[in-house]
Amino acid sequence: MTGRGRRRAVSPHHRLGLLAHLAVFAVTVAVLGLDSTLGWIATVLNVVFLLFFFRHLGFAVAAARWTERDLDAPLVGAESFTPPVAVLVACKDEELVVDGMVAALLALDYPHSALTVVVVDDASTDGTGARLDALAAADPRLRVLHRRTGAGGGKSGALNDALALVDDAQIAVVFDADHQPEPDVLRRLVRHFRDPRVGAVMGRCVVRNGVESSLASTIFIDYLSGYLVNEYGRQALFELPAYGGANCAVRTDLIRALGGWNPHTVTEDTDLTLRLLLDGWRVRYDPSAVDFEEAVLSSRRFWKQRYRWARGHQKCLRDYWRPILTTRHLSPMEKLETMLFLWVYHVPVLCGLGLLLIVLRALGIGDQSAVSMVSLSALLFAGPFTELAVGLVLGRVERRAVWMLIGFIPAFGMSILTATKAYLDGMWGTLYTWSKTARSGVT
Repeated sequence: MTGRGRRRAVSPHHRLGLLAHLAVFAVTVAVLGLDSTLGWIATVLNVVFLLFFFRHLGFAVAAARWTERDLDAPLVGAESFTPPVAVLVACKDEELVVDGMVAALLALDYPHSALTVVVVDDASTDGTGARLDALAAADPRLRVLHRRTGAGGGKSGALNDALALVDDAQIAVVFDADHQPEPDVLRRLVRHFRDPRVGAVMGRCVVRNGVESSLASTIFIDYLSGYLVNEYGRQALFELPAYGGANCAVRTDLIRALGGWNPHTVTEDTDLTLRLLLDGWRVRYDPSAVDFEEAVLSSRRFWKQRYRWARGHQKCLRDYWRPILTTRHLSPMEKLETMLFLWVYHVPVLCGLGLLLIVLRALGIGDQSAVSMVSLSALLFAGPFTELAVGLVLGRVERRAVWMLIGFIPAFGMSILTATKAYLDGMWGTLYTWSKTARSGVT
């Protein structure tokens, strides 16, 4: 395992593929007729939604069965395993949150001689750089790197520059600027690297400002589902959790061999997950390694954040589906799960198509029965709501919070819109660069 899964620079232009889809639809309509064509599309969607429903259900059952055991697992034997660690953080215009972030990093329970903290000021235009310099002057454990304007690469570029400063570190642990990890996070993450097969480890992120707004409450529950159910299920059933981009650790020699974080993607975490798997490494997930972060508080910021996630994730599918299907490092079942993982941000696009078919059927267009259309619409939401409900239970959220699930109906609608726009923009080759999430500085 020496770096065969290097980052890919794939052309962003997929217009021919999009036009081919439209051409196939037009030819099928010409041959079979519109009603029969829509009927076949609805049948295929039912199969896809049923497959994802059972995937969601499997994750929910696995999480309900085993998550609490792992949440309460003690730190045993971690005291004797303390390899040199470099904590890396990329900051751009983050003056509202850097003080809390730096304070949490300097309070980490890890031997000072084995810990380096590097925070990158990525050409900030606010007071981020000055705040970081003042904090570094007060504590020599903090190193600050100032990037010039136009350095490029977004978060990936900043992390690659920071990595170049830490030659002696064996493990790189990445946090985002608004994150505040628990003191024992490093010990809980690095203990997994005693397994020579493990290339990266992901911890659990928890929203700390879930009471600030109804949107923040929705995101809080979404994180409970995502980290306590979805990622835990992928770990328990397939041992295929994702490297999540923050509160995550990776071997420094490995990330260097892979060419660093990919500056040509806006979701460097998903991209790195795939390169690790293709190179024969494994990612581990530790739900007891807890890190607190800030949820966005406005619909505009939520849209920009989820659009970026969808755009990058969909590009990873276009870039990597062939290598995934042909790699010898994954079993057939692992290849299927990895493909389903990559399809996650395409499913909302299919949901939008399914809702369109329901509307057309109500107008008398299409040959699917009413029962079929009802089952189609139910499958759009049943799986995700199962995960959300189990996440509420495992998160020990008070009973009245169950009503907050209603808030996911507009959230699902927004996910359909963001994912569909991301899909059309990506297939058409619309240029897009990394865009940071604005913070509010809430505590």
